Amino acid sequence: MGEETASILVETDARGVARVTLNRPKVNNAYDEEMLARLQEGLAALAADPRVRVVVIAGAGRHFQAGADLAWLRRAAAYPPEQAFAASMATTRTMQMLNELPKPTVAMVRGACFGGGAGVVCCCDVALAEEGAIFGLTEVRVGVAPTPISTHLVHALGLRHARRYALTGERFDAAEARRIGLVHEVVPAEALEARVEEIVEEILLGAPGAIARSKASMLSATGWTLTESAMASLAHDSWMQRASEEGREGLSAFLEKRKPAWFPAKG
Repeated sequence: MGEETASILVETDARGVARVTLNRPKVNNAYDEEMLARLQEGLAALAADPRVRVVVIAGAGRHFQAGADLAWLRRAAAYPPEQAFAASMATTRTMQMLNELPKPTVAMVRGACFGGGAGVVCCCDVALAEEGAIFGLTEVRVGVAPTPISTHLVHALGLRHARRYALTGERFDAAEARRIGLVHEVVPAEALEARVEEIVEEILLGAPGAIARSKASMLSATGWTLTESAMASLAHDSWMQRASEEGREGLSAFLEKRKPAWFPAKG
């Protein structure tokens, strides 16, 4: 079966293996409100479909996902409070839905994986990357904060690694992503698809109900599910920073290809 929208492709084969493709390759699959809405719809449908056994998430084109669309963030910085909060909640809720999806999920990472893209990877049960993949939690460099994905970063990386990369904004390679726990395996680019298929076959050997219950129990027992109030707090912090003077300056500096005002001049 196949379903296509402007920004998300969803295909499910006869085995019940669903492929969700982030489909904005012209902007390296960066997400905006429309893409997040379509992704939420797709995840809800996959969660409710008893035929679906496993979900693979990939990016169209050369890259996995480049985080939030900066043109959208710039527009959102001028939204009135209610709309600005809703924009941040869209990211927060999408990550929560993916993290708590009652089906096993596999991230297949090629090329760039920045910001919210790393959040997607953190929310998947299994994550594989090609050797040439590059990662970064780069939000602070454009004056915004990764609060919609912060809990997922800490859960996947541990506080120590999450603090380093979320605060420095530095990029790192696939080997480092594996070392800190962002991905489980790194394989040659030409072998990535085949290795994902091997993982999928392993998952299909498990009973669907047992897998769903196992996943839910682990998330619940460790407090890795998010309440509405927790999501509201994360979304609030996100839009407040985005609408701040730093948020507006950071996005302007990036789009104008210059250093932001907070970068010190050489003395």
